[in-house]
Amino acid sequence: MEPHRLGDIAAFVTAVKAGSFTAAADVLGVTRSAIGKSIVRLESWFGVRLLNRTTRSLSLTDEGKLVVERYRQVLEDLDEIDATIAQRRARPTGTLRLTAPLSFGQRHILPLLDAYLKQWPELRADIALTDRFIDLVEEGFDIAIRIAAPRDDTQLLTRTIARQQFITCAAPGYLARRGAPLQPQEVAAHDAIVLVAGGRPRGWDFITPDGPWRFDGPGRLHIDSSEALRAAALGGFGLVTLPTYIVGADLRAGLLVEVLDDYRPAPDPIDLLYPSKRHLSPRIRAFIDLLAARWQDGVPWETAAAR
Repeated sequence: MEPHRLGDIAAFVTAVKAGSFTAAADVLGVTRSAIGKSIVRLESWFGVRLLNRTTRSLSLTDEGKLVVERYRQVLEDLDEIDATIAQRRARPTGTLRLTAPLSFGQRHILPLLDAYLKQWPELRADIALTDRFIDLVEEGFDIAIRIAAPRDDTQLLTRTIARQQFITCAAPGYLARRGAPLQPQEVAAHDAIVLVAGGRPRGWDFITPDGPWRFDGPGRLHIDSSEALRAAALGGFGLVTLPTYIVGADLRAGLLVEVLDDYRPAPDPIDLLYPSKRHLSPRIRAFIDLLAARWQDGVPWETAAAR
C-alpha cells in the first residue's frame, strides 16, 4: 500500500461518516481541498467513482458502498494494533479476578500468581479455587482455567495452554503386596480409591485394543478430594487414577508407580478462557503471556515424563 493511501482512506471514510468534505476536514484537521484531493486519488486508483457530490450533500455509489465498509475495518484494525502495543507497554494494575479447579489452582496457579504479584506491586488478585462451574461474564471474572470442559460459549475466547494425563498408579508397597493389574478389567479385584464428584463416583477410563473401557466401581474407598486420594495412595491403601499434574512428581520420585500404562486414556486439554474483548487489559494479557511462557512445552510443572 502506497504511503499516501492510508491518509486518503481516512479522508474518504471520515467524509462519508461526517456527510461533507468540510466536516471531514474539521475532524481530521486538514483543508477541505485536501479531503477532495484524497478522494480523487482513491477514485483514480480504482478507476471508478466512489462518491456522488453535490454542493450540499454526498452519497455513495455502489462501488463506494462496497469499499467503505472494507476501509472502515482497515482503520479499526490499525487502531487495534496501536492500542494493543500501547497496552503491552502499560503496567498491569487493578484487580485480576481468576478462577481455577481447586487442586490444579493450588499446585500450579498460586505459585505463578505469587511471582506475578511480586513482579507488579500495584496489582491485586481475587482468586476462586473451586470445582464449581463459574460464569465468567455473569460473575465478573477475567480468566478461568478449565480442564476437559466443553467449548460452547461463544462469548469466551479459549486457548489450550497445557494437557493433563490420567494415570493409574499405586505405592510400591501395595503392588508388592497385591501385584499389579495387567489388564483394565483386573482393577475390579483390587482396592480402588475412587473420586466422588457431584455426589457420584467418577469412573476410570482406559483404551483397550477392543475400544474404550470404563471401570465404574464400586471402589474400596470413595473420597471427594483429589488431594486425599493422593494421600491414600501414597499410604499404600490401593490403586488410584489421578491426573499427572497431581501425581507427576510422585511418579518421578518413585513414591507411586504407574500401572496399565499401555491402556492410558487420551489426554485432556487444560484451557484458558477469557471474555471476548477487543482490547485485553494489561493485567489479563500479562498473566496470559506468563502462563504461555511457563508452559511453552504444553505441560504443567508436575507432568510425568512421556513414555
